[in-house]
Amino acid sequence: MFRNIVLKVKDFIKKYHLDAFKEVAIFMIILLFFHFLFKIFTSDITANRLFNSSSEWLAERVFYASRWILEVLNVKITSFEQLAIGGSIKNRVFYYPENNGFVSVNLSCSGLKQFYQWVVLMLLYPGPWRHKAWFIPLGLIVIHFVNLFRIVSMTFVTIHLPNHWDFIHDNILRPFFYVVMFALWVWWNEKFYLKNKKRKQEAIS
Repeated sequence: MFRNIVLKVKDFIKKYHLDAFKEVAIFMIILLFFHFLFKIFTSDITANRLFNSSSEWLAERVFYASRWILEVLNVKITSFEQLAIGGSIKNRVFYYPENNGFVSVNLSCSGLKQFYQWVVLMLLYPGPWRHKAWFIPLGLIVIHFVNLFRIVSMTFVTIHLPNHWDFIHDNILRPFFYVVMFALWVWWNEKFYLKNKKRKQEAIS
């Protein structure tokens, strides 16, 4: 019965030329599956010593690299390894005294979750392994630079648009990670997976 359902779905996809939608659906399913699993097991994951130490190390790299970029851009903001704000200690802070605004690069800003998400996506999605060996690290580098762009952008928002901080952080720059992942995936799908699939079909015929 299950086999008949699968065959009917394949016939439907082929009949109405929905291959592209099928591939996008696989992409979305993998990302959402990872996201919900991560959300369900967040307390267990964040309690893991290796995850915490990795997040800490990566958050520090993001902080130092962002600070260097801000210095190059001559942005008038003060950085602190730790700073007491609102009765609590914040780690890795970019502080703007004129409006008491700040950006804190905490563990959730490290980009480690997105790293794992990208690796899981690429491991589960089909395609030639010889290309995955370099494409996965390339994606991690791109995601890291996106994260730096996000932190630097939020610093500019802190200075110039402090009243829109939450909206830009939650609705523009956070989803931007997934826009970039989608673009990387489209590149992979078009240039490697589909070409490899077509080559195999031609070899069989």
